[in-house]
Amino acid sequence: MYLFITAAFILTVLGNLAIIISISYFKQLHSPTNFLILSMAITDFLLGFPIMPYSMVRSVENCWYFGMTFCKVHYSLDLTFCLVPIFHLCSIAVDWFYAICHPLHYASTMTVAAIKEIVAVCWSLPATFVFGVVFSEAYASGMEGYEMLVKCSSLCPIVFNKLWGAVLFTVGLFVPACIMIGIYVKIFTVSQRHTDKKKELSKNKDRKAAKTLCIVMLGFLICWFCGFFAVLIDPLVNFSTPLPLFDALNWLGYLNSFCNPLIYGFFYPWFRKTFKYILKGKIFNSHFHIIKLLSEDQPQ
Repeated sequence: MYLFITAAFILTVLGNLAIIISISYFKQLHSPTNFLILSMAITDFLLGFPIMPYSMVRSVENCWYFGMTFCKVHYSLDLTFCLVPIFHLCSIAVDWFYAICHPLHYASTMTVAAIKEIVAVCWSLPATFVFGVVFSEAYASGMEGYEMLVKCSSLCPIVFNKLWGAVLFTVGLFVPACIMIGIYVKIFTVSQRHTDKKKELSKNKDRKAAKTLCIVMLGFLICWFCGFFAVLIDPLVNFSTPLPLFDALNWLGYLNSFCNPLIYGFFYPWFRKTFKYILKGKIFNSHFHIIKLLSEDQPQ
């Protein structure tokens, strides 16, 4: 188990590091959407690097060795790195909505300054919410036997009461998912209306990119839905959900951070190219960052 999980989080770290280097280094990849993908890859990288190793020890040893204070820190970071990506996915959906449905206003709306503000919101809101709820122990308000259930446990389980479990599920998954699905339905509806050949070529390129991001979104929802749903249901069944089940659902969510680089590699030709360049060490050439990676019909 140690070898298997270690290999999983090392590949997660390396795959997302390749995305970070690719978008940061190559000038042609400096677009609003790619900057959001870059920020999301940083989230997946951080989930793999400081979070997964401690979760691995807890899962394999069936015990938490690192104290209750660090348990709260670990869980807060863990949950933050789970919520931040869905905020990014919503932002990416909005970005594509403007790019396809309002192309004349796109350049003036999705500026570098706007992207920086969006990224700041995507990071700050989940972090503030999670750390506030966990460290204030608001999530445990009104729970009978909380001391025995959590503080005396050696497994670092942090459970949510009915109120905060519902808030987490609604704000952290359900509402963003509905927003994204609605936006992408609108995008594909608008894309079908264009007939001009030149515009059609551009729209085909945009649709390919949007489809890729839809797959990323669906991958996130599939991997994390069960975990969020378990948090919602657990207080309704008197906190009887087996801890090994919670642990398994948590690792299913982690799987999403491992899969994202694979999705980009499969659907984005530029990522396959940049990955080869990184392995060959060509990025150490000071002028290599301006190389052309994309043709006219390839999605950015």
